[in-house]
Amino acid sequence: MTDLQLGRPRTRERRLDREVRCYDFLDELEIEYWRVDHEAAFTMEACLEIDKVLEATVCKNLFLCNRQKTAYYLLLMPGDKPFKTKELSAQINSSRLSFAGEEDMLKYLDLQPGSVSFLGLMNDSEKKVQLLVDEDLLASEWIGMHPCVNTSSLKIKTADIFGKILEKLGREMKTVNLIGE
Repeated sequence: MTDLQLGRPRTRERRLDREVRCYDFLDELEIEYWRVDHEAAFTMEACLEIDKVLEATVCKNLFLCNRQKTAYYLLLMPGDKPFKTKELSAQINSSRLSFAGEEDMLKYLDLQPGSVSFLGLMNDSEKKVQLLVDEDLLASEWIGMHPCVNTSSLKIKTADIFGKILEKLGREMKTVNLIGE
């Protein structure tokens, strides 16, 4: 794992286009962000180790859909909070929710499993994915998330995420209150 760095990598070497687009997008908005490069992170445990370096609230990003696959959701919640589909389904008045498949993840967010991120919404030009945010996440000063790849992580101010970025994306969020007990 590398040390915490301010801003984008110095070169594009070994960087995917979807990752570089995230840096371009954040730089265009003049948003300060910190970055750490690391081995691929596939588990919340790995992300928690990364977030010790970031000193930010780890953000669990879940890409969900209803049973009919007619509604898609990106749920952001604190990484240490358990997720219960029944609890969320009741709050958003949706039929039973499940994890959306890899094909839909690529189609709507241009993301692969393990790299789901709020920043993937910049790839959803048709706005097919609704953003859901657990209210506990909003209390954090900084949030840690992937730049659309799971080999780097960013630390971004919560106010910038749900202010400047959300506004630029032309998106609204629905706040949910997940107990997770």
